[in-house]
Amino acid sequence: MALSIHYEVFSRVGAKGAWKMLDIRGDREAAIEFAQSLMAEEKATGVKVVKETYNEDTGDFLSLKIFEDGHNQVKTQPAQEDMPHALPCFKPDDLYSYHARATMTRLLADFLARMRITITELIHRADMLEKLEATGTLVQHCIQKIAVAQASSTSAPVQQIVKNLNELTTKAFNRVYRDERNKVFPNTKAGGFGKLATSLADQGDGQYLLNGAIARHLKDAKNWDEKVYSLLGLCAEAPAEGPGRQLLLRAIDSLIAEVLAGSAALHELIGPKENLGEALMSLVQLFLGQEPPGGGERAGLAALTQHFAADTLPEARTAIANRILAEFKSSKRLCPQSLDDEFKTLRQIANRVVLGIGKYLSHEDLITAFTLRSKRLISHETLGGCLAAATTPDDKLERLLFIEENIIGTENKRQLAGFVTPVLTAASFETHFLASKTPVMAKLQRLAQLQTRVRRSGFQENQRAEMSDLLDKLANDLEQRAKIFEAVEAKPGSAVEKATTILRLCTGGVLTEGKLSARARELVLGYLGRPGFLTGYIAQSAQSGAKPSADAVMAELVQTLGKAGITAETGLRNIAA
Repeated sequence: MALSIHYEVFSRVGAKGAWKMLDIRGDREAAIEFAQSLMAEEKATGVKVVKETYNEDTGDFLSLKIFEDGHNQVKTQPAQEDMPHALPCFKPDDLYSYHARATMTRLLADFLARMRITITELIHRADMLEKLEATGTLVQHCIQKIAVAQASSTSAPVQQIVKNLNELTTKAFNRVYRDERNKVFPNTKAGGFGKLATSLADQGDGQYLLNGAIARHLKDAKNWDEKVYSLLGLCAEAPAEGPGRQLLLRAIDSLIAEVLAGSAALHELIGPKENLGEALMSLVQLFLGQEPPGGGERAGLAALTQHFAADTLPEARTAIANRILAEFKSSKRLCPQSLDDEFKTLRQIANRVVLGIGKYLSHEDLITAFTLRSKRLISHETLGGCLAAATTPDDKLERLLFIEENIIGTENKRQLAGFVTPVLTAASFETHFLASKTPVMAKLQRLAQLQTRVRRSGFQENQRAEMSDLLDKLANDLEQRAKIFEAVEAKPGSAVEKATTILRLCTGGVLTEGKLSARARELVLGYLGRPGFLTGYIAQSAQSGAKPSADAVMAELVQTLGKAGITAETGLRNIAA
């Protein structure tokens, strides 16, 4: 595509004067300097420079205003003409700072992803700045967003901040265009960056020039993986020691951090994943220096994993850690198709990411991120869908208890308890256990299992007690209807046999803790107090094989009583010889 570019200089006189074209220049800087001279010599009240790009293939012109100034363009009080505190940046060099680059990356994310470049490459490459200008209003939109945000914390008017930012941006663009034209950026090939870094280490603009050289070196990279591999290859060229080594490694680390901070670059780097859970797991593996699935097929990703394992790229690892936290805090589900898979994946990721807690990832930040994600998973919509998939009332309770085991945060668990109690108090829950044809022992065991999970849960103490009592009450009612204890008492046999039967129920996870287990222990103590119990118990133990001593039998009995919730003191006091 053949393009022809020229710059038209316009001026106006008076507040309502019409724009008149005064000159056409082929050089951008010359056109802007001419417009500025008109203002300085007071030959105009307003000037502007328009970049005209002619496409010879289509015959169309693309017009883009690149500079504007005027005494009556912005009406401000004299005291507000110069308000440096209202600007985030004051000179072109400020645009190369960390925070300025982070802000520009956020505002120009789509453009950077489309061009497959980082913000550092953009602000050091004249060809990319030309493309950015050619987008039309993108730069102006970004400036306006920054101006509005800045004006909210200062008394300066938005128009004044926009004007100052426009001037600052123009100076920064012109600097890169001028340096490109004057061949200021070294055209260094692979193998020469160590020597270049050493020569630039003591220069005031050494970082600027080195980044410009690296940006030119990365021009031929076809994708993000190739770009990362090319950058990491420069690490081997770093001098053994000295400021040159620090300069080069810091530049490489910063550029890779910018790559990893971009969603599009990161997605391409780790490869397509079925869902966010898989992608996040790959990020955690990369952060820990463990090669993610498919990492061996991508040279850049494999090399990056090795550097992370050796902890040689602190800024890049920080970028990955921040990305992991950001994804945890996002509202996007890890596994949208299944809540069970969601929690299982969350647990797997948590078990891995805790290994990386340290200087890049704090325990407090991780807890905060997990708590926020937990909060989003206990919404009425999410839990409603989970409970709707349950086939039985006890299945609903089990699903809620599973969720409780996989979320964190006291407030989150308190809110989840608000879903558990209605399930337990519903008539359908009681009917399911009292009226179903399932064997009584199986139903009692199920209630005991559910109660055990409730008792070890992270619900608040009063909530746990309420849930546990509801389950125990239902189990107690079920036993009384089935008359299990009465059947044991009515069954022919000795006190030893009856006590052993009840103890099996107590220690076999069949009885809930509370009224039901208390009744069972009372029965056991009653059997222990019947005459001849100890003699009969020793005789029964002897029938099982080897003849144990009386002390051994007594010790085994006390241990069994302890498992059933009867203390040794109480047991020994009630045992009758």
